Formats: sequence, C-alpha cells, structure tokens
Amino acid sequence: MRLRGEGRDDLARKVRWVAQEEGDGAGYDILSFTARGEERFLEVKTTAGHMQTPFFISRNEKAFAEERPDGFRIFRLYDFAKDAKASKIAPPLESQLILDAANYRASFR
Repeated sequence: MRLRGEGRDDLARKVRWVAQEEGDGAGYDILSFTARGEERFLEVKTTAGHMQTPFFISRNEKAFAEERPDGFRIFRLYDFAKDAKASKIAPPLESQLILDAANYRASFR
C-alpha cells in the first residue's frame, strides 16, 4: 500500500513474502522496496502482549541485521489480539533490545 501510495506500482508488484515462498532461512520475512527502489528486508515479530513482551529472534536474523543494517527492519506487532499496534526496530539491534541467548545448537565431535 505504501509503494502504491507513492506511485510505485512497479515496485509494489515485486514485493515478496520470502518466508512463505522459500522458508524461514533468509533472515527476514518480506522483501520490499523504498520509493527509490532500494531493497527493504522486513522481519515481522508479533505478540499478543504489550510492547515490552519478549520475542525470539534467530541467529540468522541477527546476522542478517548486522550484514544489511541499511535495509533491515523488525516490524514489531503487539497487542495483536486486542488493538494491534506496530513499531519499527532498526539496527544496531542492541541499541534498543537486550539480546539473550535462548538456545544452543548441539553438534557431535
């Protein structure tokens, strides 16, 4: 809707839900664009609770945010079950979030 509102129907047609089409390994959910045609990498995090409700971010998502801080954004949807609200979080993620390791990957020697 934003791109169409800015007269960029050409770019609006190129927006992709990458997580649905290719799976959850890209480091972001949606590929979008700025009105100038620059790529935007959007990761959507939704909770039913308030803005401060913790959410999970994968190692891959964190790495992608560090690799592409110019275009990566977390779209934080909260109070989703009642009166949905949204905010954006831009890298560096640590400037707004406390990132605690929640899982470990176990490999065999």
